[in-house]
This record gives sequence, structure tokens and C-alpha cells, in this order.
Amino acid sequence: MKLDILAFGAHPDDIELCCGATIAKEISLGKKVGIVDLTRGELGTRGSAELRDKEAADAAKILGVSVRENLGFEDGFFVNDKKHQLEIIKMIRKYQPEIVLCNAIDDRHIDHPKGSKLVSDACFLSGLLKIETELNGASQEKWRPKQVYHYIQWKNLEPDFAVDVTGFMETKIASVKAYSSQFYDPNSNEPETPITTKNFINSIEYRANDLGRLIGVESAEGFTTERYVAVESLGKLI
Repeated sequence: MKLDILAFGAHPDDIELCCGATIAKEISLGKKVGIVDLTRGELGTRGSAELRDKEAADAAKILGVSVRENLGFEDGFFVNDKKHQLEIIKMIRKYQPEIVLCNAIDDRHIDHPKGSKLVSDACFLSGLLKIETELNGASQEKWRPKQVYHYIQWKNLEPDFAVDVTGFMETKIASVKAYSSQFYDPNSNEPETPITTKNFINSIEYRANDLGRLIGVESAEGFTTERYVAVESLGKLI
């Protein structure tokens, strides 16, 4: 299955939190989108890997993605090396996306910038003919995505561009709330974390609204890019 967009996240819920509305919008426009989670989020204070597997599947249905896979890397301890790069290369060559979305280049959680660089490096290496990979016993063709974009996470990084996601925030928030073990629950007896507060769940909407304010729309999600963003003409800008 060839995809238009392949989104990578270090943990289940990274993608929903940071670019879920963008994904929902692209799917509404007829694009095929897939998600690959690097880990099962097993070090999370709340819940379990098994529960997060179920939550991730539920969130994928809400967003309407074509496929979701989990590479089973070790949460907190995966590294940017040949072994991990090759596993990501296999995914890129399997789905041949034009665009790859991945973690923030700088963030509070150490897995986010690690995952960002790991995926970015693998996107480049995936285009090299002499790197040979096999999937299910079949040789894979080289493939390099045209663009690699990094979504923004905990830190308020300055975006290189913003996507108007007006009308898609309800889907995004529903996909986030599919991870009921991870976020605000006044009836939970589990330990509190920075992402279990009411303020954090509210921030999903007010951060999107504030970025939307800055570009003159209701809601927006921001991204950084490794290359210049080109537009067809000045009239294509919002």
C-alpha cells in the first residue's frame, strides 16, 4: 500500500497530540495516511503497553488512517543506530510516502528529539541504492520521501509553517481522549504527571487557537522543516 503521508511518533499519542488535526484534514482531502509508533510507551507512569495498544487502535479509527504499526523499540532507551535505522527504512520503503511527519527536533521528553533525528536520518538513508533491505522475504526498492516535517510538542518551538486545521479539532481531541489512561481524569487514583492535568488537556485547544490567531484562522498546527518550503505562487499563501 502506497501512502501519501507516513507519520512517525516515539510513543503512541505523540501524533494525535501534535498533528492529529492535520492528519484528519489530509484524509478528508483524499490522502492516504499511515502511522508508525516507535515504542509501545511502556515506561509511561499510567496504564500499560497492552492498554496503550488498544488505545492506539481506537485513536487510529477515529482519525481514519489507512494503517498503524508499532516497531516495538525500547521506550526511553532506543538509539539512533544502524539497527533502528534499518527498521524505519523498511517502513519507508514499504509505504513509499511522499511526506514524512516525525517528532519535534527539541523537546522535554528525551525520546522526542531522539526519534526526530532517527527518522530524519532513516529518510535520507532509505534513498540509497546500496542499502539493501528485505520485508517478508522480498527485496525492497529504495525510496526517499520528498519532505520531512517535524511537528511541535511540549515546547513552544517557532514553526516554519502552520496548517489551518479549522473544523478538525474535534476529531483531534477525540483521538487524544481515546488514550483515557494517559490524560486528565478527576476520578483516577494513579500518580499525577505533567500530561495528566486539566491544564494540559485544555492546552491542546488553546495552543491551536493561539497559533490560528497568528495566521488569521480559527485553529492551526505548526511544523518545522529541514528544507525551504516552496509555494507555487504568492497567491497560494493564506
